[in-house]
Amino acid sequence: MADQTGKALVTGGAGFIGSHLAEQLLADGWEVFVLDDLSTGSLDNVAHLRGRPQFHLVVDSVLSPAVVSEVVHKSDVVYHLAAAVGVRLIVEQPVHTMVTNVQGTETVLGYCSTYGKRVLIASSSEVYGDHREERPLSEDDRRVYGPTTEKRWLYADSKAMDEHLALSYHLERGLDTVVVRLFNTVGPRQSGRYGMVIPRFVDRALAGEPLEVHGDGTQTRSFCHVTDVVRALTGLMNASGISGEIFNVGSTERLRIIDLAERVKQATGSRSEIALVPYEEVYEQGIEDTLHREPAIAKIHEAIGWAPERNLEQILADVIEHQRAARSEERLEPV
Repeated sequence: MADQTGKALVTGGAGFIGSHLAEQLLADGWEVFVLDDLSTGSLDNVAHLRGRPQFHLVVDSVLSPAVVSEVVHKSDVVYHLAAAVGVRLIVEQPVHTMVTNVQGTETVLGYCSTYGKRVLIASSSEVYGDHREERPLSEDDRRVYGPTTEKRWLYADSKAMDEHLALSYHLERGLDTVVVRLFNTVGPRQSGRYGMVIPRFVDRALAGEPLEVHGDGTQTRSFCHVTDVVRALTGLMNASGISGEIFNVGSTERLRIIDLAERVKQATGSRSEIALVPYEEVYEQGIEDTLHREPAIAKIHEAIGWAPERNLEQILADVIEHQRAARSEERLEPV
């Protein structure tokens, strides 16, 4: 599929990643339909897009078949990003998580199949489970999960089901689909409300409050700027010969969470303490965590030439700038 413009649907388009994707698609000349129930997305994320003639916001759910049918039918391509996100939400609302992620994805895939639309499914690095080795994870690696009694793995199971559904629609019904596993996407407009670590650290650092690190802080993660992620999503959507494939999207710059906290303190000039919180106290229910998470990205680089362009220093600078501006606006608002 060559570069093109037309009509694009972004489910979850008022969310953090979805709003940046919608913004870029509009800049590239697409007419954009956003479907979002605003449960974790926000009107603030797309406020600067509303009023543009090529932008259409539909406030409804991917669990509404009639609505999904209409917006998929109107679109040429579909980016399916709508999902229950964040560890806190997953732990506190497990039924909502499973229904939204699995039933919502099946509804979107079903109508994409009916109307013959190309669809990109946003999955997650969570599907790899709890790998203990410190090495990059490849798309064909085995998945390692904990027991079903641990809610931590519920989200991973739901996203794995999304992948199975997409691949099954491709094999059985010829659906033109690609699956993307996202690894810790970060940037402006991301909320720390659902447990995302960088916006949570930055918010606390700017407020002079303790930075809470779960466990002993030796777990490692890789963080990718949302602008790089959006570039990967649009690149994969426009690529030919990759239908039915799975691609990792993320940064290979991995670091310990305790070191991330120190980097945030330095970047903000904060004197906040770093407080270690035992896992059994996290979210007042206890939660398992994965030790290491880093993507192998050779496959996507070979397919579309993609690699991240922004490092952690740039990510932190952008998040800090955004949150400082937001805090200034809050202070200026009349009481």
